[in-house]
Amino acid sequence: MEFTLTQPQQDVLRNTRNILSHLRDTLAQSRATDDERTALADSIRQLDELFLLVIAGEFNSGKSTFINALIGVDLQEEGATPTTSQIHLLTYGDATAQRPGEHGIWIQAAPVELLKTINIVDTPGTNAIVREHETLTAEFIPRSDLVLFITSADRPFSESERAFLKEIRTWGKKIVLVVNKIDILESEDIEEVLEFVQKAAIRMLDETPVIFGVSARQAKRAKADAPELWPVSRFEALETYIRETLDDVGRFRLKLLNPLGVGKRLVLRQLDATQADLDELQVDATLIDDIERQMSIYHNDMQRNFQARIGEIDSLLYQMEKRGNDFFDDMIRIGRITDLVRKEKIQLEFEQRVVADTPDQINKRISELIDWIVEQELRQWTAVADHLQTRRAQYAERIIGHSGARDNALAYDRQRLIDSIGMATRDAVDSYDPHAEALRLADSAREAVAATGLGVAGAAAGVAILAFTALDVTGILAGTAALTFGLLVLPARRRRAKQDLAQKLAELRDTLVTSLTTQFDREMRRSVQRIEDSIAPYSRFVRAEQEKVGRRLESLEELEAHLIGLENQVKAL
Repeated sequence: MEFTLTQPQQDVLRNTRNILSHLRDTLAQSRATDDERTALADSIRQLDELFLLVIAGEFNSGKSTFINALIGVDLQEEGATPTTSQIHLLTYGDATAQRPGEHGIWIQAAPVELLKTINIVDTPGTNAIVREHETLTAEFIPRSDLVLFITSADRPFSESERAFLKEIRTWGKKIVLVVNKIDILESEDIEEVLEFVQKAAIRMLDETPVIFGVSARQAKRAKADAPELWPVSRFEALETYIRETLDDVGRFRLKLLNPLGVGKRLVLRQLDATQADLDELQVDATLIDDIERQMSIYHNDMQRNFQARIGEIDSLLYQMEKRGNDFFDDMIRIGRITDLVRKEKIQLEFEQRVVADTPDQINKRISELIDWIVEQELRQWTAVADHLQTRRAQYAERIIGHSGARDNALAYDRQRLIDSIGMATRDAVDSYDPHAEALRLADSAREAVAATGLGVAGAAAGVAILAFTALDVTGILAGTAALTFGLLVLPARRRRAKQDLAQKLAELRDTLVTSLTTQFDREMRRSVQRIEDSIAPYSRFVRAEQEKVGRRLESLEELEAHLIGLENQVKAL
């Protein structure tokens, strides 16, 4: 600063440096562009430099003439064509001299009193034929403390001027509009043009700008040798405004508002970008939540369908039990005594009529169950992988543990399921030996016949006596006694056979269902774990990014609050 600061001014300046330094550190960890970081660094550096007044506008708007009129010296080249092809920085010097500076800027020194307290920047026209000149101007604007935007009275507020003003405004710059060349208008048209410019500026800038209508050409001549032109040039009002606005306090205020405006603009950009990052990460978080909900639904659906398939196996055993009961009712009775004593016949009929193809049917259901588990798990994994593929690919280089290619970790090994589920179920099915049971049944039937006291011949004789010797009381009594004993023994043996079969099948059913359920539950845990392990790197990345971006958002919001507070303090000085 080129004047002594009061204590409040020193406090505000110190706080401004601190906040802007904090912002610079924050931008280093954000997605800010190099140009944005450079703009902030330049504005911080210029806190220690002279006040920077930038003159901008289209070519042929009379910028160079305006500058010469303002400083009272013909320093800048004038002409009808774009004469300012470079950015010129006008500074104080004991003699008029020009030298090249950094970044294509020319330093123009001159012994002008005004330049002791401010530096003036003459920029190429915003619509210059050489487009890089416009780029230089656009890059220089963030460094300015005050912008005087010159527009010509014969074409005020053109589209290119509006676009350029919007860009200046986004940097939070103080803008003064100057309508030059009013001497080409009739006096009654001047106010109409100024009103047009003001209304357009209000709509675009959302505030009422300071506007001056001047004739720089008349003002320059008035200062040179035609003082009568001074009143009609309307230049005195502009010079008074600049002198009063750019006094020590005014320059200090604008000097601080410049970097604060730059900082606030950058913070707002980063807030938008950070919020967009959080919104994008929320899509990822929602996706992960969706997958977790789908996995829960998948697990419930698998359990429900598994129970239905267990029911099919149950049905096979219930049908076998029913056939067994029918077999016992048909076989273990007096009328089949001749068959009951033939062990091989009973054994064969039991295997054919009761057991039948039940083991094969159970094995078939088990094989279908294994295929179903494989298909459902692979289908679920494919759905999850496809669901994640597009999102996860965006972060492929940043996710630790991501293979970079689509995972096939869940391409299940069917043989493993056959070994784990099929073997256990076969052991359960084999625990019921139909041959042994048929043989035991045959022996039990033979014992039941023997217990009646009838052999094959005796049984036949008993039937004959009943049929043909109805008047033989002794025969009737003997046959009746024998048959009565048989009617007591055979039903008991039949009931016991049914109970034994029911018990055996119940044990088989319990063993089979327990084994299948245990293996199925183990496989479901493995399936869910494999999918969770596969998405875990992506899930961890999303959570970590949400925390990191959330902290950055909080930091930026805090910076924004400090910048706004400092702006209010500076404006109140």
